[in-house]
Amino acid sequence: MAIIYTKKYQRKKFFMEQGVFASAGYIVNEYAIALQPHEELSNTIMQEKKEFAEKFECPEALYIKPRVTLVHFKQHELMEQHIVRQVKNITDTLSSFKVELKSFGSFPSHTIYINITSKVQIMDIVKELRASQKLMKLDDENKPHFLTEPHIIIARKLLPWQYEKGWLEFEHKHFHGRFIADHVILLKRREGTKAYQTAGKFPFQNVHKEIKQGELFMPQSPNGA
Repeated sequence: MAIIYTKKYQRKKFFMEQGVFASAGYIVNEYAIALQPHEELSNTIMQEKKEFAEKFECPEALYIKPRVTLVHFKQHELMEQHIVRQVKNITDTLSSFKVELKSFGSFPSHTIYINITSKVQIMDIVKELRASQKLMKLDDENKPHFLTEPHIIIARKLLPWQYEKGWLEFEHKHFHGRFIADHVILLKRREGTKAYQTAGKFPFQNVHKEIKQGELFMPQSPNGA
């Protein structure tokens, strides 16, 4: 007897498959690793984003919270524990530093952002993360995207008129702020959704790991001990 694939049946089948995939860890998430300004500065930046959204009919500007995204990528959820472990290994060795924000910049003709003038230490973290990029590569079509120019986004994916009119105004606006970077956050969201959830917060511990010369050549037990 032929099975009638009604919409109700198809919907039930879809959610059953999603449940199976989720329990097996095959669900794909979008992830981001970022620096986050303190609350007061975040609120100030959100006011700039709100002004842009209202003036230039760009509500999407409000969906992106103020942060410095170091890398974003797609990966299976089952890999999350390995990513968490590696991020912690990196942040354990980092020291806190000051991030300076000054005025605005743009990526013609689609993005307006706040300039970051203190770039070196941020890019050093990106370099550390890049060394672990195999953990962040889903497949050949979905590779991690690493930060190349430190910034905090005001609005992106702008239409030509939004960019032209917005940049005409923001090019001459003044902005100044600073915050102490003392941790990174790991964010995740399911594909197709807008809101990121915090999956982890990793403080900078300033731990200097010393490796004795002999330890480099010591055999490890099968369990890594």
